[in-house]
Amino acid sequence: MRWSTGHYGGSGHGRLPRDGRPVPGLEAAWTSRWPANRVRATGSGPLALAVVGDCGADDQQLVQALAKVRVKDWRALTCWPGSYLTIARSGEVLALIGDLAGQHPVFWRSEGARTWWSTSASALAALDGAPVDPTALAAHLALAQPDVLGQQSLFRTVNRVPAGHLLLITPERATALRYEPVQKERVSLRDAAPTVRAAVSEAVAARLGRRPVSADLAGLDSTTLACLAARSTSVAAVTFADERLRDDDLAYAVRTVATVPNLAHHAVPGSLRTVYYDGVDDLSSLPVTDAPNAYVVTASIKRAVLDTVAARTPAPGVHFTGAAGDAVLSAPSAYLSDLMREGQYRRALQHAQGHARLRQTSVWTVIRRARPASRTGLPGAWRQLAAGLRQGPREWVPQAQQPVAWTPLLATADWMSPDVRGSLADALEAAADHSSGAPRLLAAWADHQDLFRLGADTNGWRELADAEYGIEIAAPFLDNEVIRACLSVPADERGAPGRYKPLLAEAFAGTGELPDFVLSRTTKGGFNALAYEGLTRHAPVLMDLLGASSRLAAAGLVTEAPVARQLQQAAAGQPTAQGALHLAVAAEVWLRQLEATDSRSWWEVSTRAAA
Repeated sequence: MRWSTGHYGGSGHGRLPRDGRPVPGLEAAWTSRWPANRVRATGSGPLALAVVGDCGADDQQLVQALAKVRVKDWRALTCWPGSYLTIARSGEVLALIGDLAGQHPVFWRSEGARTWWSTSASALAALDGAPVDPTALAAHLALAQPDVLGQQSLFRTVNRVPAGHLLLITPERATALRYEPVQKERVSLRDAAPTVRAAVSEAVAARLGRRPVSADLAGLDSTTLACLAARSTSVAAVTFADERLRDDDLAYAVRTVATVPNLAHHAVPGSLRTVYYDGVDDLSSLPVTDAPNAYVVTASIKRAVLDTVAARTPAPGVHFTGAAGDAVLSAPSAYLSDLMREGQYRRALQHAQGHARLRQTSVWTVIRRARPASRTGLPGAWRQLAAGLRQGPREWVPQAQQPVAWTPLLATADWMSPDVRGSLADALEAAADHSSGAPRLLAAWADHQDLFRLGADTNGWRELADAEYGIEIAAPFLDNEVIRACLSVPADERGAPGRYKPLLAEAFAGTGELPDFVLSRTTKGGFNALAYEGLTRHAPVLMDLLGASSRLAAAGLVTEAPVARQLQQAAAGQPTAQGALHLAVAAEVWLRQLEATDSRSWWEVSTRAAA
């Protein structure tokens, strides 16, 4: 696993990250397993700047940015194309700035006068064997919104920097400070389109070079990236074409390749193993990640794609994925609650009618789902959640049929013991009591929570691709400037029911960069067939994994009976809480991997090096 770390203050450190390389110009900062050309620095001593990852700034821009470091204009250091960690020193102040999507998270902990920081929470926990925090893990499973518990990480004594914040360390203290506005200035879809086109194009260009390029060629988002990359270089375009999916991804891919030069197409057929949950009982075959990761459940599918890429490219290169395109280019119908909150009832009704037609339900059903969230803010919603947790488990109802919520309570909450539910309720009430600067709009909150979760999950795919294939995963829709450009457009324009991803169409229509038939596409593939087949085929494995001997069960985070009922329903072809099972399996795998990981592989005591 790639990570970065360092410390501030104290005399001597006595510890070094194993396999760590010093960051040039910055005292007591290291990277581990990052290639040298992805760690770039300028300045030294009291004025220094380093970027770790895919950063589109050239060397001259980094030198010029030292002026921004000197005056502590931290946000200006987050506006280059790419996805990267920024480390900046101005006098006695050290700033650690991750990205807006959690691909470069920042954590910290204090030891007396010294503060350790890292992009890996598990590495900081390994300093003294800090255990997993069961309440934080319960929040991860039941709520799936990273910022609900604020600065609380999955490990006791390890703090996390929330989305849109940076870590500022001075001789006096370490503090997480917001650098990204809670509410962005609204820009109309039409006015934002040129900015979106430029941001996406620059995000793709920042990853190109002399290395081989491959890309998913499936939905609208991945096809956009493949076409943009193909304007500059040859691209191995890959479509996962399992016949069980019964979608039109392959048909569109074939048509795109026939139209766009520099795209060489490769279809990836499915197999008995390309289903969800294949291999989850073999921990040694799954990527080790810093947090529970969704891609352990679909690792066999990702490997099938990467096997094809590796066989069709001359050397390990960069592979583009459209991950998070849905999150930034469209919006869920939850924005209807915001329209009601703002008194835009006529517009809310018009949009509700459109969403009702798409879902083949009544407009009043859509309105009833949206109304409760329009009558409360985020702190009030958390207090309501806490009260619900204390009332006991609910009968399972599909999420799409439940009322819209600021923070949806997932089915996993109903599998937890009363003690764990009570602890989570206490934590939610404390979070509500201490919340400050909460967003006014539900869509703004949900957008950033979804992105931070998606970014963390994409790191799991990145780890698999790097560790097993040496391939870099690029997810341009998770870049800071792409996120800013897209989310400046109000959710009711991005998610309007009359058009599919109108922001992307407005950004690229008439430019010749994408075929018109791609921009006018209204369909999207899905993996439900592979999810249900995987659930059915691997139900005994999952029952053993989440049964009485599971680590989650030992902590009261799942109980055996409701999980068994869900698996029995899946085996019978009935609707199932797929997302909840997905989260639980990923968390169980992660906990077992933590047990199997030797903490000494992360850190070593080096008295001579410290001296």
